[in-house]
Formats: sequence, structure tokens, C-alpha cells
Amino acid sequence: METCKPRLFSRIAVSVLTPLVCLGLSLPVSAQIEEIIVTATKREENVQDVPVAVTVLSSETIRNSHSVGLEGLQALIPSASFRKGNTTRNSSVIIRGLGTISFSTAAEPSVSTVVDGVVLGRSGQAFSDLYELERLEVLRGPQGTLFGKNASAGVVNITTRRPSNEFEGVVDLSFFQDNETRLKARVSGPLSDNARGSITAFKGDFDGFIRNVFNNEKTNGYDRTGVRAMLEYEPTDTISTLFIFEDYDATDECCADLEGLPSGRHPGSEALPNSAGVVNGVANIDLEQRLIDHDLTTITLDNTTAYSAQVDIELGEYTLTSITARRTWNNTEIREGDFTATGGDPAVPVDFGATTFQLHDVGPQEWRQISQEIRLASPGGETFDWQLGLFYWNIDSERNFTREASCQNNGGQNQAILDANPGLTCNANDIVSATAFFDTEFNNYALFGEGTYNINDQFSLIFGIRFTEDEVSFNHNRRNNDEFGRQGVGVRNAANNTNFSNDTDESNTSGKFGAQWNTDSAGMFYATYAQGYKGPAFNTFYNMGPNDVLPIGAEESDSIELGWKFTADTFLFNLSLFQTDVENFQANNFDNSTGVTITRLTNAGDVTTEGFEVDFLWQPIDNVSIGGGFASVDATIDKFNCPLDAITGLPPAGCSTRSGLDVPFSPDLKVSLHGEWVIPLSNMDLVFNGSFVHTDEQFSDLPGSNGTFNPAALLPEYDIINLTASLSFNDDQFRLSLIGKNLGDESYATTFSGDGFRYQIPRDADRYFGVGLRAAF
Repeated sequence: METCKPRLFSRIAVSVLTPLVCLGLSLPVSAQIEEIIVTATKREENVQDVPVAVTVLSSETIRNSHSVGLEGLQALIPSASFRKGNTTRNSSVIIRGLGTISFSTAAEPSVSTVVDGVVLGRSGQAFSDLYELERLEVLRGPQGTLFGKNASAGVVNITTRRPSNEFEGVVDLSFFQDNETRLKARVSGPLSDNARGSITAFKGDFDGFIRNVFNNEKTNGYDRTGVRAMLEYEPTDTISTLFIFEDYDATDECCADLEGLPSGRHPGSEALPNSAGVVNGVANIDLEQRLIDHDLTTITLDNTTAYSAQVDIELGEYTLTSITARRTWNNTEIREGDFTATGGDPAVPVDFGATTFQLHDVGPQEWRQISQEIRLASPGGETFDWQLGLFYWNIDSERNFTREASCQNNGGQNQAILDANPGLTCNANDIVSATAFFDTEFNNYALFGEGTYNINDQFSLIFGIRFTEDEVSFNHNRRNNDEFGRQGVGVRNAANNTNFSNDTDESNTSGKFGAQWNTDSAGMFYATYAQGYKGPAFNTFYNMGPNDVLPIGAEESDSIELGWKFTADTFLFNLSLFQTDVENFQANNFDNSTGVTITRLTNAGDVTTEGFEVDFLWQPIDNVSIGGGFASVDATIDKFNCPLDAITGLPPAGCSTRSGLDVPFSPDLKVSLHGEWVIPLSNMDLVFNGSFVHTDEQFSDLPGSNGTFNPAALLPEYDIINLTASLSFNDDQFRLSLIGKNLGDESYATTFSGDGFRYQIPRDADRYFGVGLRAAF
């Protein structure tokens, strides 16, 4: 992006961080930073000893953020972005500008989400409002030699709190404006001499913050309940087990797209945006828009049931670990697709730009997932430390999707049917429908290992390897439900009913090599080269056509990373420089092979992401801590493939390789700061927690095949300040908090959803307040 903002903020960040580093080194030892333990290498290690770029959010930082889900927490992670969809199944995590944005049921994410050692099929399954988190680790760059699935761009590794050795409990209750309530309770403790258990329960509800003028009701709220139980059992001195059960239900009236630019679809509506549209190539987005005019409420229904069992067996000096898991996830999408309240009313033919139309979608889907991981690890601290593992993962899903939409004849699509049936009409109020039934199955087999050879106390060599076998298959049947087989807006006619199926398999060997140098006073330095791999896919979706039957090849990457980790008594400072080159990038590229330009998931081409990241933590005195970081990322297209014309087989005139243009959701600079100040009083402590987040402007979509961006896809930069003031009693057994979110009341959009006007604006884009009570016993 051509702007001076990234350079300005980089100068500001450097000017602020440099004196902090110097001051942290010069202060007398008045405080001691506790070790931050992570499992980024599948062992419990100090984060400063791990040769991986990793951002860690502690349980306290997560709790003090008062965030709901990964969408809120990603603001505290400079290298991560969150692409918000209409439903949890369409949302994506993006690290260093890399991630898969697709509606396909037969495509997988580039960022792996792992909860207590179990890989999730979609990041939307990570309902962090249910978990009592111990920490959240975000590992940047390819991690395939240790983390099994979908780790070509990075890993979100979530660790929850284990059952305690002594009986304890906690109740966390908070109330926010717009009638939002969150309640979480947990009890934990011993069940016998060799068994411990815990139960966490959650209940949350929220009316919403967007008003639907059609029925004068609030929307974009939620109603969620869940329970999670953990049992640790040690039958012998050499065997330990962990059993986890999870059940979660959610009814989210989410997420309605807001009309940020004029659509022209419902003139005179109260919900029209305060926008002049696109002026001189710049989109005048109404970021204050909080109204919709919809006759169908967009809803996501979620239900998850999950079981997992981890067994650790000591075999002499070695440890054998087995993690077995089964998960089912039912997700139903109910979507308003015409974004009006009058779309199906006019008894006149559909004429885009002059007549509105109806388009309503309902799509339930069920995922069934099983996984098995077996690892054998050396004791650690030896000359040669190593781990070997086997991984198996299977997920199959079934989805049916029904679209009910206005009949369409503006191009004569149904004229033959109308001529053959005198008196039959094809107007906007003639609703036709089609239903697609499709299933997919993934099988993944892998053998992996990673080792560290410690040449001496200061120098080590790192190497890893992974062999992966992927199998993907699908079946797709779409049927037009109309008695006459008529075509509608987004509804194919009966002549285009489908009966597709295909399968593909691909194997890959990827590796990692690096070196680590530990110095006595200057910290730890490391350099690594790693290969990433994400398996093949199919572009399976409701309106898929013959060209979507062909497989999409695997995505592969090569990543180089240099890092420095410095540790002092009061200060931690981590710096990483990286470059990742991706071939066969899986993305929704523009295609006109059918004669009509659309976007479809393809191997779009090659991209490169490079930059540097900083993480730091400073505790100058016992009662003050400041942490955070920033990421300067330049994620650009090297070369994208031009779509071939269906008739000539040649690329269209004016097609651009889009070389040098930005990859979506890759802000040039993202800054995150958070801090805590504890003021001791006579019978209590006064605690201030604050955070600041700056996110540069970013594109929410790929550039068109002509090499230009849609101006509507450029999301403006924003700065968010949050502050919480708390009274803490009895060694923090009781805490009463006043919570202020987005104190600057700066509105922003997280996603441009398409059609030239649709945006996702989150609840945190408004200033709001709440109170919280946390009681521990």
C-alpha cells in the first residue's frame, strides 16, 4: 500500500521501544519476570529458550481483555488477523498475511488451531469463551514437523487449565451495555489420591448492537451455553491420563452484513448509509452504520460435542504420548442474501438496478472428526533431544444448502419455459429454489520428527522432517425444486442439476533445518529454514459447476526466519525477521472459463510475505508490567495466473499477473500494547489494566484480474484503547471491575463481504462499558 502511515508508525514504535530496552537494562533489579512456559516444541520450555517466533497470551492477559472468542483476542497478537464471516464456518485466522479464505467444504485452513493437543477442523470450533485458558500461543511460520495438520502458515495453540491438586473454584460474572451477560464458573480439585477433576460451565447472552428497522429488533447478538469436564488419573507412577469432554450450544444472530456504501436496493429505507459511495476512487464507507432492513434474520446455530483422551507413559527415560479425539460439529447457516425487506414483493420481472429480488439461504452442515497422534520423546536436556510421531486425521462432513430466490428472466433465461407454459410468470415475487446435497472426506496420514543436537552449551543444530499423505473426496448433487425447473437469482435451472464426484491424493515430504546460539549476556540467536505444506482441495459449494470438479493442487512454502531473544531480570525482548515464499497459493481467484467472470477457489499463483516482528515484556517494578509488540509485514503477490477463456483458451485482454499487489488481510503494521498497574491500599489493591491496538489499513479482497483493487475492499486503519479499573480483595480472591471498551469510540470494519457495499462491523467498534465480578475460593 502506498501510504506514509506504516513508516510513521514504525518510527514511533522504534522511538518508543528503544528507550524501553535501554531503561530495562539499566534499572536495578527491583522485580523479577516469571518464566513464561510454552509447549511450542511439544515440550514444556521457557519461551525464551525456544527457537520459534511465538506470541504468548497468559491467562491473566486473556482474562483482563474481557474478549469473547478468538476474534477479540487476535487484536492482542500483532502478526494475526481474523477474517470475520457470516458464520463461524466461514471465518479464518491469518498469520503474516497467509491464510485460506474460502466457502468450500473441501478446503482446509492454512493456520492450524489446536486445543489441548487436538487439531480442529476449523478455527471457528475454538470457542474460547468456554475454556478456562492457561495460555494461548501463536506460532508463526510453518510448523509441520511438530504440529500435524494445516500448519503451513502457523499454529494457534490453546492450552486450558488442568485440574488442581487442591479444591478450588471460581465464578466470573460480567454485565455489559445492550443487555449482555457472561457467566463462567469452574470447580476443580482432587477426587482421590491419584485422580483430579474439573468442570467449567459457561452461559452468555447478548441482545445485539444492530437494529433491524424491519421489525425494530436488535440483532448480531448471541445465546451460548457450554460445559467442559476434565479428569486426570494416574493409575501408576509411570502412567498419567487426561480425559476431556466438551459440549457447546450457540444461537448467534450473527453476522448480518451492514450496508456501508449505497446499494440502491431499497431506496427510502431508514437503513440507508450516510455515504456518497465511491468518490474519485475512494470508498466513503459509513463506519457508523448500525441499521439493517432485512426480512430474514441471519443466524448461526452451533453445537459441538467432543471427547479426547491423552495417555503419557514413561518408558524408562523416554515418554510415549497418545492423544485420541473425536469431535462432532453441527453448524447451520441461515442467511439473508438480498439484504432488503422487500426483495420478494414486486410483481414485476427482476431488473438488476431497478427491481429488488429475494435471496434467502439455509445451510446445515455436520462435521465428524477423529484423530490419533502418537509421539515418542527423549528425556530432554541431553546432547541429542528428539521427538518422533505418527498422526492420523479423518474428517467427513455432510451439508445441504437451499436457496430460495426470485425468478430471473432479465436475460431470457426462462423464456422457453414461459412460452411452453402460458400464464406462467417469472417475477420478483415468484420464488424458486434449489437444494444442493454434498459431502466431503479428508484422510491425513503423517510421520514426523524433530531433533536438536546440542554441540555444546551454547550452540545447537535443529532439524526436522515430515512425510504426509492426503486423500480428499467429495460428492455433490444439486436439484432444482421448482415445478417447472425455472432459474432464479443464484438458483440454477433444472438443466443444470448436478451429479459430481471426484477424489484426489497427494504426498509430500517437508523439512526444517536451523541453528541456535546461546550467549552468556546477549541472549539467544537462531536461524531456521522450514518448508510448509497444505494438502489438495476441491472447490465444493452450492452453485459449483463442471470446472469445479477438478482438484486444486497442494500449497507449498519455503520460509526463512532469523530471531533474537533477549532476557534480563526485568525485561524480555524478542525480534524475528522472516521471508516466506508460497507456491500454488490456494485463494479465490477470478475466473471466466465459463464465459462469466466469477471468483472460485484455485491455485491462484505465488505470493511472498516478509517483514519483522517484535514481542516484549517489561516489569520495571513489582507492581507494573508492560507488554506487547508490533509486526511490520509486507505480503504481496509475486505472480497470479490469468484465467483462460472458455472458447479461445487464451487469457482475456488486459489480464494482469498482479505482481507486487497486496494479499488480503495483511496490514503493513499492527501494534499491540497492554499493561497492568497495581496500587496497594490498606485493605485492597487498585488495579488498572489497559491495552492499545493499532491496525493499518488493509485490503479485504484480492485485486481483480485487471490488476486493480475494488476501492470498497480497502478497510481503513484504526486505533483502539481499552481500560479496566478493578478493586482486588484478599489476595485477588475477589475482584470487582469497571470495564471500558474502545474508549476512543473509533469505529472500524473487519471485512468487506462483497457486492460493492457489504461490511462486517464488530461490536468492539463501539464504545461500551461493563462491570465484572470474579470470586475465587
